[in-house]
Amino acid sequence: MRKVAVIVQDGAEPFTLGVLGEVWAEPYHPEDDNPQFDYVVCTPRPGRVKGTAGYDYLVDHGLEETLDADLVVVAAKRNFLEPSPEAAAAVRAAHDRGARVLSSCTGVFILGEAGLLDGRACTTHWRYGSLLAERFPLARVDADVLYVEDDLVLTGAGSAAGIDACLHLIRQVFGAKVATTTARRIVVPPHRDGGQAQYVRTPMGQTECDTLAPLLAWASDRLDEPLSIEKLANQAHMSARTFARRFRDETGTTPLQWLTTQRLAQAEEMLENSTLSVEQIATRVGFGNAATLRHHFTAARGTTPQQYRKTFNYVGEAV
Repeated sequence: MRKVAVIVQDGAEPFTLGVLGEVWAEPYHPEDDNPQFDYVVCTPRPGRVKGTAGYDYLVDHGLEETLDADLVVVAAKRNFLEPSPEAAAAVRAAHDRGARVLSSCTGVFILGEAGLLDGRACTTHWRYGSLLAERFPLARVDADVLYVEDDLVLTGAGSAAGIDACLHLIRQVFGAKVATTTARRIVVPPHRDGGQAQYVRTPMGQTECDTLAPLLAWASDRLDEPLSIEKLANQAHMSARTFARRFRDETGTTPLQWLTTQRLAQAEEMLENSTLSVEQIATRVGFGNAATLRHHFTAARGTTPQQYRKTFNYVGEAV
């Protein structure tokens, strides 16, 4: 994946464009050895594109830039119920020739106009889920999650979830090490699972006593141990029922899902930068055995630990 083309239209949201630039337009840093991309912003009618935050954009490139792009991104825009037919056609053509397509927030409505949501799972900002389902009844809309990937079509939820969707794609194509380095550079968590809830009722970190952050740090250092809800609840000085409810409120996911996500992330790093066997890695990250690791890894990543290692390991041969 070398060329990234971002489609903007009148009403383009500035935060979305900032996120995309941070991930895909970053120059080379020797200390990170990060991949570089031919990053171009394009629009149906080159020139001045109206913004939404008191300033406009000057875009020199037309939609012909999407013709050879490996990734075509549709940026969110304010007046999303007035889609550009030219943009929809460009997105459809890109997908038909095998390019990846990514949308964030309301950008998904262009994908719907292009016919790319028919029969596919997708998401958008939680405010617009019902409207998306009504407008494109053949789409399988899940407005409770951060991002969804279905057959080279990746849709993200609200603005910040666009970061998660981009990091997911970086991780998928370039591996956990590159995704973690990218996240560290822009100072965000390296991985939030796509199935995590969009809307977290209790914000993290309001005060020290109103957050489970100390518990999460404690558990992260003990992933190789059996960590039942009862054990976690005791550590948090709560009943199991109160803890389960509080955990969902503060993190947007369940304790089991959170543990699985953390263990998979740690397993990815070990597959990339160690020569430990899959069985050893499974034990060290808390899955217990290779079969359990293989089950969760394949379900979450769409490939086996062995195949992932063949693709991304840079240390040496491993069993």
